[in-house]
Amino acid sequence: MNGRYSGSSLEAEGLDATVLIIDDDDDILLSARLFLKQQVKQVITCKSPKEINVLLSKNEVDIILLDMNYQKGASDGREGLYWLEHILSIDKDYVVILMTAFGNVELAVKAIKKGATDFILKPWENEKLFATISAASKLRASTRKVKKLEKIHTSLHKDMTRGFEHIVGEADGIKQLQNTLLKVAPTDANVLILGENGTGKQVFAYEIHGNSQRKNQVFMHVDLGSLNENLFESELFGYAKGAFTDAKEDKPGRFELADGGTIFLDEIGNLTLPLQAKLLSVLQNRTVIRLGESKERKVNVRLITATNMPLNEMVAKNTFRQDLLFRINTVELLLPPLRKRGTDILLLANHFMQVFSSKYHKEIRSLNHKAEAVLLNYKWPGNVRELQHVLERAVIMSDGNEISEEDLQLSPQRFTQTTAMPDEMALGDMEKMMVQKAIDKHKGNISKAAAELGLTRAALYRRIEKFGI
Repeated sequence: MNGRYSGSSLEAEGLDATVLIIDDDDDILLSARLFLKQQVKQVITCKSPKEINVLLSKNEVDIILLDMNYQKGASDGREGLYWLEHILSIDKDYVVILMTAFGNVELAVKAIKKGATDFILKPWENEKLFATISAASKLRASTRKVKKLEKIHTSLHKDMTRGFEHIVGEADGIKQLQNTLLKVAPTDANVLILGENGTGKQVFAYEIHGNSQRKNQVFMHVDLGSLNENLFESELFGYAKGAFTDAKEDKPGRFELADGGTIFLDEIGNLTLPLQAKLLSVLQNRTVIRLGESKERKVNVRLITATNMPLNEMVAKNTFRQDLLFRINTVELLLPPLRKRGTDILLLANHFMQVFSSKYHKEIRSLNHKAEAVLLNYKWPGNVRELQHVLERAVIMSDGNEISEEDLQLSPQRFTQTTAMPDEMALGDMEKMMVQKAIDKHKGNISKAAAELGLTRAALYRRIEKFGI
């Protein structure tokens, strides 16, 4: 070799892994590289362990083959153990396989105790080397998956255990909901959360879980409104290998993943009657059957559901199962629209102002009086979500240390359109009007209309079909 280390990045048919080989013997490096480049994604070779820091900082290494002796005549393996400890001090999850030409059981045991994954003798048999690399690759992939899940769970748990930090408001209706939440959360009662788009249904679901006995377990959010009907069973209940064309391995569904914790089924009013029947069966039996299997698997989940649709009216029209409604609404929470929360509008506005001022590194301290008046007089068809977006934009646009009415960009036309909407209008009619207005405003651009309404494209398409727009 011309340099101290070299890389070979050939497309491999074997393992999706990058292997770093460290050995002072050129023949060993050449032999290992020629064999492994056909078996793995990438092979990096290096003659000196002093290059380890540079190589690990520049490459996403999965497996490290580390020789144990580098000084001429050395055979005690002390150098290898030193560099093993050094590698694991960088990241304890590195997979390190030690290599030596001197068979020593005590040394091998010592190396394993210090964190080595395996130990192989030189010269090796290629089949043995590949088997060792293959097992190490699977271990590395499993470790990464577990770490990723742990990070997700830690992040969710941190968010879940902050009391009522996420629920901002002092209106009587909000205080009553908080009192109800404190009574319901410690139980396993099923909760149905109702309210217009953007009223905070997901926030309340988080708070129920965060104040429950399951707060240290998984909170699984499933947006049924964006879930393709053909994927409903495989996503929620899982599937077995070979159940369909792309089912290359067994996969648990959302209910299994949420076992012991809480599952939040958002936009449940969008389910068709056949899917409602399948969900009801799972809720009644507390078991799931993966696609392609006949085995029942028990699940222990706390159920929270939410919708902006009038389920009682849908039951009367036979578009929602009454027995499913009975099953999901042991306790029902009806979230008030923002236009009915009075001065909570200013509390929320100031809360969002502080959040976004910090995010965008600005020193905005207040809303001026005209801006407050504008916020209080606007009817907020998009509710808290719309207010949040308005304040984020205002913080970005503001040049001073206070937000003005110009920064809010709430035009008189928007007031006129919104105030014409009667509060007593049926929820379905109101939703249809909002969808039609958004589509008209953006001249049929579904992506922009969906963004304004706080919906996914799939959810908006369902509403267009539902209302015959």
